[in-house]
Amino acid sequence: MKVFIILFWIEINKIKFKNINMASSFRIGTIMGIPILIHISFLIVLPLFALIFASAPVPYGFQDVQPVFLSYILSFITTILLFACVLLHELGHSYFAKRYGVKIQNITLFLIGGVSSMEEMPRNPSQEAKMAFAGPMVSFFIGFVLFILNFGITLLVASYADTPFYRLVGILATINIGLGVFNLIPAFPMDGGRILRAWFARKMNYVRATHNAAGVGKFFALLMALAGLLSNPWNLWLLLIAVFVYMGASSEERSTVITTTLENVLVRDLMSEDVVAVSPDMSIDELTQFMFKHKHMGYPVMEGNVLKGIITFTDVRNVPPIDRPAILVSDVMTRDVVSISPDASATDAFKLLTTKNIGRLVVMENDEVIGILSRTDLMHAMALLNE
Repeated sequence: MKVFIILFWIEINKIKFKNINMASSFRIGTIMGIPILIHISFLIVLPLFALIFASAPVPYGFQDVQPVFLSYILSFITTILLFACVLLHELGHSYFAKRYGVKIQNITLFLIGGVSSMEEMPRNPSQEAKMAFAGPMVSFFIGFVLFILNFGITLLVASYADTPFYRLVGILATINIGLGVFNLIPAFPMDGGRILRAWFARKMNYVRATHNAAGVGKFFALLMALAGLLSNPWNLWLLLIAVFVYMGASSEERSTVITTTLENVLVRDLMSEDVVAVSPDMSIDELTQFMFKHKHMGYPVMEGNVLKGIITFTDVRNVPPIDRPAILVSDVMTRDVVSISPDASATDAFKLLTTKNIGRLVVMENDEVIGILSRTDLMHAMALLNE
């Protein structure tokens, strides 16, 4: 059960953490030209997984190893090697992605495993299938090599099978095989679901293929939820997996519909040209009244014709009411403004809003602000285009 929990932790939660803020990550190196990052949350999981392995009985833990500190050392080494295997799994995806011209921004190790930050999957079914299968293929390769290694050493040294090192290698082999199998479940948006979409895409358009693959994923989620509810007692792990698979399938389907609908629409066709800006010298108290009057949730901060930053309702809300008369817009505004060209695709705008987790983009041309594009603008366009 503890090994199953680890598989669940490593893989399913990727659905939730794909767009997590990278500000809390630090770079440890580069492989194949891809920056490898470690998120600060990864430091939490090391002792947690070490504790799981140290408290688990034979054959999936080191509970019986004496002295106790040795069991924790072995558990810590197992955890480090496990995440090295997860990194290799992600590199498998990334290798094929780079071959097909997909840009890989980074691979980040979180407390929930590894996540490759890449552009949208290629629309070519064959390419998507190969990219999706590459990760599980790497996991299977590692698992079988480790099993063969254990078997080979045991033939040469019979007593090796009684050592903690035999068990360490066996744990890693088992988890890698399990990770490969787990990923191939055709429950979109896991790797198996992406392979299924590629198969559907050979016979129909991309949106319909995504809809069908997501439907299969949701069906699997409902089956898992039913199995969890019919268990005695209820199997909470199956219920959790079902929830995350269903959410992931729904999110991927919605995202695909949006990107394909907006890909032939330009930012200049959707942006608001009537830009309402505020001065950096305005107090937060004055800005609050300004927001009530103009009914917008965010404003570019301009000094003359020069863009200085952007301020949103969230920034205002973080200032205590008693301090608002004395604090200026320039004190709390965001200076690193995310902008976009008016000739960019609305799909690119959607990706920027999603990955940066912001509500609006400043549209700039020749270093001048010419418009604002918000999430609301994109949603209105979606509603009109799907009429």
